[in-house]
Amino acid sequence: MAAFNIVASLMMVVIDKQKDIAILRTYGLEPHRVARIFLVQGGVIGVVGTVLGTALGLVLAFNVHVIVPWLEHTFGFQIMPGDVYYVTQLPSEVHLFDVIAIPAVALVVSVLATLYPARRAAAVAPGNALRYD
Repeated sequence: MAAFNIVASLMMVVIDKQKDIAILRTYGLEPHRVARIFLVQGGVIGVVGTVLGTALGLVLAFNVHVIVPWLEHTFGFQIMPGDVYYVTQLPSEVHLFDVIAIPAVALVVSVLATLYPARRAAAVAPGNALRYD
């Protein structure tokens, strides 16, 4: 889902900035450097999202025994009522492999998601983008 959001947002930026990209290309900026701009932008989005998501996930996992009773008290409902579910509390286990593997996969997916918009930005033809301006 996050990869789709990265692709969609970067494609909107590419479409919105076609004239700016065309001007940079007419000044002599090579296509691979244009692509690098969008790769860096997508990479930053991926890194920030992964770091924040991992930190928030770890905070929630280590404090689930405090957060669940607070939510139940605040909103006036039971998350896992004993008369409906066999398990009445949310278990939380943090494994080092999961803490390393899941963010690593998220980073790889976010970088892969930036490839298509970066290639589209590099393929902007300056003449076509500036023709009707």
